[in-house]
Amino acid sequence: NEQLSLIQRFRKTVIGEYAEALIWAVALALVLTTFVVQAFKIPSGSMLETLQIGDHLLVNKFLYGLRNPFNDDYLIRGVEPKVGDIIVFRYPKIGLDYIKRIVGVPGDTLEMRNKVLYRNGVEVQEPYTQHSQPLIMIPGRDNWGPITVPADKFFALGDNRDDSADSRFWGFLDRNDIRGKAWRIYWSADGLSNIRLNRIGRAVE
Repeated sequence: NEQLSLIQRFRKTVIGEYAEALIWAVALALVLTTFVVQAFKIPSGSMLETLQIGDHLLVNKFLYGLRNPFNDDYLIRGVEPKVGDIIVFRYPKIGLDYIKRIVGVPGDTLEMRNKVLYRNGVEVQEPYTQHSQPLIMIPGRDNWGPITVPADKFFALGDNRDDSADSRFWGFLDRNDIRGKAWRIYWSADGLSNIRLNRIGRAVE
């Protein structure tokens, strides 16, 4: 009986240790995903060729500030998002998370003429963009502006310019809607048969 009691106490101790470790692991994961890093999967081709459909990214949520998890207000503001940052944000119209590139920050004057972007009167060199419809000039998509980005707002476009629902169509992006900056690709696959090993570990830029 004494031996049985020792075994039972040992089992309870081991189970308790595993349970405590599991609780701490879950708590740490919740803290990390709430405040530090978020996983995001590329669902569409709006950022081609920079990001491929099926790329899985880690998003740095801490860079732009520490948020209140209950209302998304900033407890501490971090660095300001800048031109060229690829960001994950809450899509203003339906509340889903989207990914685009910032092309305008507060105070910038933007204009697009025949698919060419101008910032503060200067043509922007954008080697990362692609155009799938080079001969079609659509007002509002290929020609617009000039417009000036208001305080605490940003203007974001997809790199695949002719196939992207972005600020040209739904307007300025509020700073509070930005979730974080895309950081690194941790997995990339086009279905189960095409795992893109050469993209794994690549920085997003």
